[in-house]
Amino acid sequence: MAHFAKLNEENVVTDIAVVKNEVILNGEGSESEEIGNEFLNSIGMTGTWVQCSYNASFRGMYPYPGCWFDATNDMFIASASPFPSWALNKSSMSWEPPVAKPEDELVYMWNEESQGWILLDPQPEV
Repeated sequence: MAHFAKLNEENVVTDIAVVKNEVILNGEGSESEEIGNEFLNSIGMTGTWVQCSYNASFRGMYPYPGCWFDATNDMFIASASPFPSWALNKSSMSWEPPVAKPEDELVYMWNEESQGWILLDPQPEV
């Protein structure tokens, strides 16, 4: 079975559909995302559909409603970037800031404007 994720305008997954493999085969006998998208729209499931993998063999993870499709990296991830400057680490599937957070016991908050960490709690707990 072929699986497809429906995306909204912000590339957030809103639905998942399962289609028989033979429905999405092209003339050479290979699966076609375009044919799958056209098929789903033709049966009234209108929208933008992106093929996904139930066992996560391509496009990162198996999506679920509420997760995000990163078109730049062609993969599904748990959420959109928390800040425009953060980059997706494809190994850990997590967003990382351009500057590493200080490794101490203090509390920091990311500041996008200054592109750095701001100390929130100047007193460490004892």
